[in-house]
Order: sequence, then structure tokens, then C-alpha cells
Amino acid sequence: MNPWIIFAICLVIAIAILAGLYFYGRKLQNKQVEQREQLNAAAQNVTMLVIDKKKMKLNEANLPKIVMEQTPKYLRRSKIPVVKAKIGPKIMTLICDEEIYDQVPVKAEIKAQVSGLYIMSIRNFRNAPVPEVPKKGIMAKLRMKANKANQELLDEKAAESKSKKKK
Repeated sequence: MNPWIIFAICLVIAIAILAGLYFYGRKLQNKQVEQREQLNAAAQNVTMLVIDKKKMKLNEANLPKIVMEQTPKYLRRSKIPVVKAKIGPKIMTLICDEEIYDQVPVKAEIKAQVSGLYIMSIRNFRNAPVPEVPKKGIMAKLRMKANKANQELLDEKAAESKSKKKK
């Protein structure tokens, strides 16, 4: 067989695989944007006193059983950022967003936007210096770019929905 034919076949297969991955990634990205919209819709501002923060396995975090049941099996052993906080008279264990985990001050009162057991963002610090976010390298920069792209998609969808509502 001619080597050019083998090369062409390999090239066609590689292009087909890349196209499939592109569309699959696009589908996952749209799904993530929809989930973020649902989180934003259910979010509420809460004042809390942060007692402790750690990265620990999901089954060691003392989260409700329903969280463990809804988590896929392959993610149950992964480490997640967990914040132990006092909200009103209750001490609760909350899951923190990866992006803001480094900004959460320990033993300080903060106002945060919370959706269920998930801390989405921090609004206000009281009696605590704002911690600086350490730069972690290439992967952190890539995550920041991906988050900016997701935020732009959210903004576009919000603008589209507003324009549809006006019509």
C-alpha cells in the first residue's frame, strides 16, 4: 500500500476524533452554563463566620447522604474544597467553589452568595484582610480563560433572554 494512502486514512480518523471531541466539549460547556444559571437563580446572600477550610475527600466531609448518593462513583474519592462555617446558630459544612477557595479567610465573618450547600462567591469581608490569590501557573491561567469564556456565554444568554422578553 502507498504510504500516502495510509497517511490520508490516519489523518481522516484524527480529524473525525477531533471533531467528535469538539462537539462533545461544546455540549458539556452548554450543560455547565445551564447548571450555573440554575445555581444563580437559587442563590441567596448569607452572613457566615468561617471556622475552618480544608480540601478533603467527599466521604470524609460530613456532608448529607443525599450529596453522596447524587455524586457519580468516580468522583466520590476526589478531594473537594470544604468550608465549615457558622450560619446563624447552626454550624454547617459547605462546599466551596474552586475559584474562590483561596480567597476565603479563616476565622472571619464574610457575606457570601450560597446556593444550597455550595458557596458561589464572596461579597464582603468584615474585620479580615482580603487574601491575595496566589498565581499557580499555566493550569490556573487556563482555568481563568475557561471561566471567562463561560461567563461570556452566560452574559450572551442573559442578553438574548432579555431581548426576547422585550419583544
